[in-house]
Amino acid sequence: MEEVLKKYLPERAVEPVFELIKANNVYLKIVGQRQSKHGDYRKLPNGMHQITVNASLNKYRFLVTTIHEIAHLVAFEKFGRGIKPHGREWKYTFQQLMLPFIRPEIFPSNILPIIANHFKNPTASSDTDTQFSLALKQFDEQDDSKHYLYQLLPGSVFNFRGQIFRVEHKKVKRYLCTEMDSGRQYLFQPNAEVEVLK
Repeated sequence: MEEVLKKYLPERAVEPVFELIKANNVYLKIVGQRQSKHGDYRKLPNGMHQITVNASLNKYRFLVTTIHEIAHLVAFEKFGRGIKPHGREWKYTFQQLMLPFIRPEIFPSNILPIIANHFKNPTASSDTDTQFSLALKQFDEQDDSKHYLYQLLPGSVFNFRGQIFRVEHKKVKRYLCTEMDSGRQYLFQPNAEVEVLK
């Protein structure tokens, strides 16, 4: 397992993550790309704890996602199954597990302040914290066909997961967009990755 982790994690994070996996008796399954989530945790019928993490994630997001999912397991074990999945017990656990990793030997110095700020109050999905999400996305493999929604002007048309939308305008933090076929309107995070059509 340690050898496999070397392919997916920052070098200095491999051993401590491996120790966390061993200590919590976790079965880590690395899976193909999923559009809706980076990872998940579940207790299997046989009592084992399984965590899945997308193989396509860059090494920093892979680290954050793995610790996020281990935090679910640890929080449930410590506080009971009745807690909210992303409630205060999980947030506290996530912060505590992540703390040893927030250092320049693991994350690039230029994004450390953003990482530290995010973990003052971690969110259920790292994508909802735009600054944090963009800091991590800069290490993704480049795809010239993809743009972020905040880069588009009102009236721009884009493809998002097979549906065509038009940008209307920005509302406080998110963007109001109209789905072209149905005319229904949706709010998008500014860091949503889209394919620009016109």
